[in-house]
Amino acid sequence: MGGVPPVTDQRTLRSVLVANRGEIARRVFATARAMGLRTVAVYSDADADAPYVADADVAVRLPGNTPSETYLDADLVVAAAVRAGADCVHPGYGFLSENADFARAVQAAGLVFVGPSVEAIDAMGSKLAAKELMQRAGVPTLPSVDATGLVGVELEKAAADIGYPLLVKASFGGGGRGMREVRDPSDLADAVAGAGREAASAFGNGTVFLERLVERPRHVEVQIFGDSHGHTVALFERECSIQRRHQKVVEEAPSPAVDPDLRERLQEAAVAAARAIDYVGAGTVEFLLDDGGDFFFLEVNTRLQVEHPVTEAVTGLDLVRLQFDVAAGRPLPAEALTPTLTGCAIEVRLYAEDPSRNWLPQSGRLEDFHVPADTEFRLTTGPGVRLDSGVASGVEVGVHYDPMLAKVIAWAPDRTSAALALAGAIQRARLHGLTTNRDLLVRVLRSEAFLGGETDTGFLDRHGLDVLAAPLVDDEGRRRHAVVAALAGAVLRRSAAPALAGLPSGWRNNPTAPHTTVFDAGTVRYSFDRSGITADLDAASVPLTVLGTDVLRPGRVRLEVEADGLRATYEVHVEGDRSYVDGPEGSTTLVEQARFPEPTAKVAPGSLTAAMPGTVSRVAVTEGERINAGQLVLVLEAMKMEHPVVAPVAGVVQALHVHVGAQVETGATLAVVADTEEGNSDAS
Repeated sequence: MGGVPPVTDQRTLRSVLVANRGEIARRVFATARAMGLRTVAVYSDADADAPYVADADVAVRLPGNTPSETYLDADLVVAAAVRAGADCVHPGYGFLSENADFARAVQAAGLVFVGPSVEAIDAMGSKLAAKELMQRAGVPTLPSVDATGLVGVELEKAAADIGYPLLVKASFGGGGRGMREVRDPSDLADAVAGAGREAASAFGNGTVFLERLVERPRHVEVQIFGDSHGHTVALFERECSIQRRHQKVVEEAPSPAVDPDLRERLQEAAVAAARAIDYVGAGTVEFLLDDGGDFFFLEVNTRLQVEHPVTEAVTGLDLVRLQFDVAAGRPLPAEALTPTLTGCAIEVRLYAEDPSRNWLPQSGRLEDFHVPADTEFRLTTGPGVRLDSGVASGVEVGVHYDPMLAKVIAWAPDRTSAALALAGAIQRARLHGLTTNRDLLVRVLRSEAFLGGETDTGFLDRHGLDVLAAPLVDDEGRRRHAVVAALAGAVLRRSAAPALAGLPSGWRNNPTAPHTTVFDAGTVRYSFDRSGITADLDAASVPLTVLGTDVLRPGRVRLEVEADGLRATYEVHVEGDRSYVDGPEGSTTLVEQARFPEPTAKVAPGSLTAAMPGTVSRVAVTEGERINAGQLVLVLEAMKMEHPVVAPVAGVVQALHVHVGAQVETGATLAVVADTEEGNSDAS
């Protein structure tokens, strides 16, 4: 072991401000409270009612909603820490966590920065500069070139020198933002411009570079830790290969592809990288691993990672506690200096997004949120499921921040057991109000390819979202769910009746016309009589028997049902016109249609409408311009990601209703394109 010269200066930390939001703020608060520290939160106006704010002992408002107005304003955050009487600042991840100027400002205010030195952040702040430093330290790297200021022929030549396919990557920041894959030279200029815009928005710096793309690699990273007493250690590896839009979705420790020899080589390279910058605190060295066993340096994340819980689960170490200890000047404890690797842990990121619609982020009210877990934020000893969540039932998920709702982590003695336990917990979760990636996560965890360790960065593309993002509830299950929802509505209506509340709603002594409930999934007809229940969906019979019902509370019903000789229990949550059905097959959301729909304004043919609320970050066409099908019309930015809006048909831009910087709501008309191929117009 080596590193910086030993020091003995220690300090007592009593109060911490977490310069972040959501689940990471709650995670840091959990350990801080256990250590006896007073906790301070900062919050934007959009986060005023967020759970993490209530978790803190004291909270300071940052006026505004957007990240640039609030969590990215270093002066505001430092002033909040001073005002609240904090003596240290924990940056979490994202936002200002890898901003050297922020660390300087924290220290200039007389506060302790719970992270690495300013010099280490500076050294790794630019991925380009970091790669050069790692090359000198003997760490393997990929060919790359700075794309700053390059346009036209110069840009084309630089790309040709790297070779296609290549990646355009943000030099500052991470999380997959400011990253574009380019396989065709004709896409290069747009990719560089788009990555630069996204990087500038997310990290305040639009510098991007070109890097050779390794086809279907594994993304493997090593957790490092250093202290101010000369110790530098590696706490084993994590694999984070399953990604969407270059952002991690499933993470695990250890990697199924890493044997003891490769693990030793990876850890040696990671420690060499850490010692090259005299690293102190928690950090991660990221590598790409090819199928031949060669690995290449990607970057050093000078902060705690989103996926740190899997390392905590397999080592038994509280990484946040170690961060506080190191920041206080204490040496790493013996259990961190000689760590042990036990069992397997897998984490999934639960997002408010629709994978089947190109990962479209979702915003709105989360009507119910419950994930069956054994603990929150810290895993208990032995097999179990841990939940790190930034949300709770009833919160509003806005458009200003990342759509991650929670991380769910499972530990077990072996990888298959961990995967199956995690899949079961997620499937049983109640997630009402927003579309999530839950079904995709369950399908990934249960897939033969995943269980066989066949994971790489092309996993989702190779297996296809048509399979992985398909609902867990099949057609037969959806028909049963629709009938169960209709019956639950009848139970709820009858439970409120002033007389004979025990009888089913619509029960008759003699045969009568069936009752009807119209959902977006179809029309349910049902009848109650002496022979029991008869029901169908769109005239297709759905045979079942209701064995019992229980009104749990207003709007909530539990039904025990028998169908095809199988008994199962369903819970139905009715909120307005929506019925959320949770059963053994999975979950379904059904929207009841109004009997007498109100007339609505007709959308002009050919209208391009906003699929979500957001900000227009780019307009690529002009009124009167003739464009091709699939051509970019404009770009919407929401939840820290760019979302292109393209022409559904070839035609002429008849109208542009927005401009750069405009805020739009879901359903707003953005532009109108007249179809010149068919002689009519089409809507998108």
